[in-house]
Amino acid sequence: MEPDALGLAAQAELLALGEVSAKELVEHSLERIARLEGLGAFRTVRAEAARAEAAEADRRLAAGERLPLLGVPIAVKDDTDLAGETTPFGVPGDHRPKEHDTEHVRRLRAAGAVIVGKTTTCELGLWPFSESPGFGCARNPWHPDHTPGGSSGGSAAAVAAGMVPAAVGSDGAGSIRIPAAWTGLVGIKPQRGRVSAHPLRDPFHGLTVWGPLARSVGDAALLLDVLTGSHPEDVHRLDPPVISFAQAARRDPGRLRIAVSFRTAFGAPGKVDPEIVRAVERIARRLAALGHKVFPADPDYGPIGLGLVSRGTAGVADWLDTIPGARPEPRTETEAMIGRVAGRRLLPLARRLDPMLRRRVGRIFQIADVVLTPTTAQLPPRVNAYQGAGWHRTQSAAAAACPYAWPWNVLGWPGVNVPAGLSSSGLPIGAQLLGHDSDEALLISLAAQLEAVEGWHERRPPASMIQAA
Repeated sequence: MEPDALGLAAQAELLALGEVSAKELVEHSLERIARLEGLGAFRTVRAEAARAEAAEADRRLAAGERLPLLGVPIAVKDDTDLAGETTPFGVPGDHRPKEHDTEHVRRLRAAGAVIVGKTTTCELGLWPFSESPGFGCARNPWHPDHTPGGSSGGSAAAVAAGMVPAAVGSDGAGSIRIPAAWTGLVGIKPQRGRVSAHPLRDPFHGLTVWGPLARSVGDAALLLDVLTGSHPEDVHRLDPPVISFAQAARRDPGRLRIAVSFRTAFGAPGKVDPEIVRAVERIARRLAALGHKVFPADPDYGPIGLGLVSRGTAGVADWLDTIPGARPEPRTETEAMIGRVAGRRLLPLARRLDPMLRRRVGRIFQIADVVLTPTTAQLPPRVNAYQGAGWHRTQSAAAAACPYAWPWNVLGWPGVNVPAGLSSSGLPIGAQLLGHDSDEALLISLAAQLEAVEGWHERRPPASMIQAA
């Protein structure tokens, strides 16, 4: 079997058994990245460094050392510090190579992973596409004329196209779950504080978390186990999970109460693509057939939008202000200006509202264990659909296409995108499983049970589409 058909756990197991070498896996990954360069998944590729790390992994494996990901190729998003590499996060500027790894990169290395490169994103993670004038655009392996989503679209494209078995993304308003939905992957947004981004102590004032993208629940859970852990200087710190997430993926979730909701935080459902509605309703029926109690019910979101606008705009201003010689797009500068003028001033109010919002939205969990919603309201738009567009047009389009993911970033609670099928045009559709505080294990168990009957981990983009890129 070709390495690009193997998942994260399978590659790790074959390495441990001596049936494949790290050199072979990394060379295959680098070859596929080069061959599919037209997808634009990677901002930078660490070919020579990855080869050296693979050789060291093979030496350690031959000596009998065993680690969870020893010798497995992995990709990280370009908002993540990697020693010796720059972190432009989509914005041109006078960037210098970083001296230290981000904490979760350190954990990846400690688990033996070989980081082959950093993936494409939009400027400062603002939009549900992964395009920027300074660093190019990522394309969807299922249909290269369409975006893989954003802002972790490069990571999603890399996994969906088989360049790596799994990748790390970040999620500040759905930026893991949206590209996972639009590329047919499992994407986990963990509980706030689960994965450290140190030296960032409170990224985007609590909105943004880092997590896995993979083809299967088991692979995503394994990668989340590796990423999990707090740094003493993090604002949000959590105790270690009671059981590993990989164990949770093998555990029966029991009979659950699942509330199905198409309501957005702005009120009425809005314009949800009928194909997405049908796909989510089909997943709901599948869950009912698995023995769960499935019923319609909506969370009461209240004024949750204040928590997004204040944290998001202030976070953009904070990040942009740290880039020497930054040359952002006008729409990025507009977002930062809003953050400087209003977002930072509204942050104290937003934080005071947090306990009330958690109580108000959390009332849904008095009657349900999990909330099922669409991940997006629309199918992925075409690449460059908003090239050169101003802030208002881009923001309005993003809000219309992706109104379902961001409330859980304000709350800090976990969510998992699961593939929900394909549209009539062959584009992937996703559904969200949303949980209460620190409920990742429950969501992972439920997603794994659903995967066993849905079989999405065996789906691949058509070879003709990938080659067209």
